[in-house]
Amino acid sequence: MEPMEENGRVSSAVVWVSLGGAAVFEALTVLATQDKTVRAVSPWQDDPYDVMVSLAQFTVPMLALVIALRLLAWRAPGGADRARQTMRAAGAMTTLVGLTLAFECVAVIARTPSSFSGWASVLISGLAVNSVLTVVAAAWLVRCRRRPGSSRSRRHDWLGDAVFVCRRIPVLRRWADADAVGWVRRRAMTVFAVLSTLAAAGITAAQAIGEHWTDPLLIAWMLIVVATSNLAFCVISNAVAGFIARLPRTRTRRIAEASTVAGCVAISVATAFRDALWPVFGTGPLASVPALAALTLGAGLAASVITAAVLLACFPQGPSGSRRHQAGAAGIHFRRPGANR
Repeated sequence: MEPMEENGRVSSAVVWVSLGGAAVFEALTVLATQDKTVRAVSPWQDDPYDVMVSLAQFTVPMLALVIALRLLAWRAPGGADRARQTMRAAGAMTTLVGLTLAFECVAVIARTPSSFSGWASVLISGLAVNSVLTVVAAAWLVRCRRRPGSSRSRRHDWLGDAVFVCRRIPVLRRWADADAVGWVRRRAMTVFAVLSTLAAAGITAAQAIGEHWTDPLLIAWMLIVVATSNLAFCVISNAVAGFIARLPRTRTRRIAEASTVAGCVAISVATAFRDALWPVFGTGPLASVPALAALTLGAGLAASVITAAVLLACFPQGPSGSRRHQAGAAGIHFRRPGANR
């Protein structure tokens, strides 16, 4: 195995490559979705492709931002955890980009090739370049991945790095105390929900203003759809990259969170494939907002209930151990912010 210092250089290099690929992806995605002339000829302007593209348009830059900010603390204590977690976040970002590019490729294949000209040709060329960059970044990430078993320790997480930086900024120093960190760890799901809703409110407001929406039900529906997709993204990406090393939770709370995430994912899937799903439950075209809301939100509710029932049946209540034993079994070790590491 390479020396630790060399591993750090290799890790930071592959992270920068991933960020570069994400920047190219975001530039082309913004062009294809925000410019009306380009969007009108985009091969992936319609659903189900547009749902995936819209999700990635906002989640990829969020991941890229937190990854880039963490590079500022690259030499702080906890380098091994930081390199591993940052690479996992870069892997999640690259995977999200890759899935979106796959949707775009399917959209290109599904359309008539003779209709591709002008901006459509530019978008398809960008898709090809982006695909090559993503494959290179993904291959490098896989090659630089740590040996199995090394990811079990999470002594230093992203929240710890945020505290490390805030303690060096006079204005923020008084907020970066042990009480604030403990509050975030205990209420991580609440933090994710609030951030998801705030982001969804901004996105929905921009969409409503840009499209001149006046139907309150349509605006409320979109707010729910975007907020739930953001929440699923936050919880899943946190499980992958370890942004916040969460405290042990009760069985009931774990099942509630898992069923909530399943419902959020189901809402996004139902929104993407609503035209294909509607004939199963209704007749005629899906033309009314109440029917759209009933289909998509109903799918989310059904998925949430089914997931909870399955988890309750497959994982019955067993003997519970102490919080210290559970934390140790999960490989999570918490330290007081600012303590000697």
